[in-house]
Amino acid sequence: MRQKFVVGNWKLNKTIAEALALVTELKNQLGAVKGVQIGVAPTFVALPSVAKRLEGSNIATCAQNTHWEASGAWTGELSAPLLAEAGASWVIVGHSERRQHFGDTNETVGKKAVATIAAGLGAIVCVGETLAERDGNRTLPIVDDQLAGALGGIAAAATPKLVIAYEPVWAIGTGRTATPGQAQEVHAHIRKRLAERYGQVIADGIRIQYGGSVKPSNAESLMAERDIDGALVGGASLEAADFIAIVKAARPS
Repeated sequence: MRQKFVVGNWKLNKTIAEALALVTELKNQLGAVKGVQIGVAPTFVALPSVAKRLEGSNIATCAQNTHWEASGAWTGELSAPLLAEAGASWVIVGHSERRQHFGDTNETVGKKAVATIAAGLGAIVCVGETLAERDGNRTLPIVDDQLAGALGGIAAAATPKLVIAYEPVWAIGTGRTATPGQAQEVHAHIRKRLAERYGQVIADGIRIQYGGSVKPSNAESLMAERDIDGALVGGASLEAADFIAIVKAARPS
């Protein structure tokens, strides 16, 4: 059985003080939850403080992005070794907002994933189609291209550090959500591609999160699907009660 993994991606939200207040509440409320892996991804400036506050808890600290080089003349960037030193244990790479606004490509997402795992961190690799791509029946080819770019440099031995997040871009922050059936179809396709690359046994162990307007009201039905192994939560992760409800919805039945 794959343990579900629920991560709150805070994006560009929360001051350091607000971040600490939120994780303190999460730490207190979720400390007794068993059978679910939990993570939060604060802003870079809040990450060290959040990681320190979460020490010894069951909540992992995640980063929202990384650069593919460990050091050098890359003004404004942060590397995976620096993120590890700051207290991160996971990094989100290839989020649709990075692809849309900041030039992330399938190739650079792959380089970031390799660098993340090389630094001893886990990589949450995001894939997903736009509304135009879905309406054009191009969802699966788009996801295939994104997977090929992201996973090209990741060997089978590194897959314990790999999580895939399927996030249909048309469902992010729009209030629209893929139905459980729509999401499951893509998740099953992703697992098939993972099996072709790594073999069925390894593919069956890789977790595939769903991301895209996950809320307390739909979390349980989404995560009841066979190949949906948790959630990458955006807006709902900014409110403690909502995020707690989503985490609890992921508990084994």
